[in-house]
Amino acid sequence: MKVLVTIPFNEVQKQRIAQMTSDVEYIGMDKVQPHDVENKEVIIGNIPKSYLESAKNLKWLQLSMSGYEGYPQLMPKGATLTNSRGAFGLAISEHMLGMLLMLKKRLHQYHNNQKKALWQAEGKVTSVYESKVLIVGLGNIGSEFAKRVKALGAYTIGIKRDISKKAECIDELYTLDKIDELIPQADVIALSIPNDSDTYKLMNERRIALMKQGAILLNVGRGAAVDTDALTKAISAGKIMAGLDVTDPEPLPENHPLWKEENCIITPHISGFFYLPKTLENIVDIALENLSRYVEKKELNNIIR
Repeated sequence: MKVLVTIPFNEVQKQRIAQMTSDVEYIGMDKVQPHDVENKEVIIGNIPKSYLESAKNLKWLQLSMSGYEGYPQLMPKGATLTNSRGAFGLAISEHMLGMLLMLKKRLHQYHNNQKKALWQAEGKVTSVYESKVLIVGLGNIGSEFAKRVKALGAYTIGIKRDISKKAECIDELYTLDKIDELIPQADVIALSIPNDSDTYKLMNERRIALMKQGAILLNVGRGAAVDTDALTKAISAGKIMAGLDVTDPEPLPENHPLWKEENCIITPHISGFFYLPKTLENIVDIALENLSRYVEKKELNNIIR
């Protein structure tokens, strides 16, 4: 069993994988070449999608991220694709909470004033306490965010496909068809959803117009869930604020007017990367658990196809 690993394993983690297989090659994702994947049965970590054409012997690809757009269609016949769903809730939910508090307490404005040595009050602020928070997507990320705002006293409204079970951190739970009724109630709308036909431009011009005056839109899932031009207009008009770790297009072009909007915080799709060591630990644990299952011929976790 020839295995390629593109995730930055440490020595202890390499020892764990060595207990299951000895034929392992470690190559950073940015250094992988098509010939590196040609004879590999298992690949742990992302590779450029175009390289899948060269992976003739591939039986299983374990992605290091939750997103898998473009991979299923290119996978070799009969090969299994799994992702790292469940690894990112801690890091991304805290990132969302950071953006939310920054906007609610005007910390972005005070930071700008600090750079100008300007001692000046910026006026009223709002609180997470008693805010209505609409969380669209209640996977690992959305659920972890719900726990955190609930702990701060928010009233949480969730949207997910399966509403048969409601978590304790959610006060009300609905399916996506109710979103138009829920948007006008929300002080905060948090999106942590994949990119598919149901979510593409979910927050379009019409729905953005339904948002409350002063409401905050957070997006950490996929940029395509939001109409960027409509969002920019609404922020520019002083209607809403936004915290974005993803944009459409991505990267956001340098001349895009959204960069200049004071009430929009933009980070370059980094909330779920390896910058928090615990995230990398989670990703490795998921991968090694699946490798153990693969060796033992058990069903893998997080199967995409």
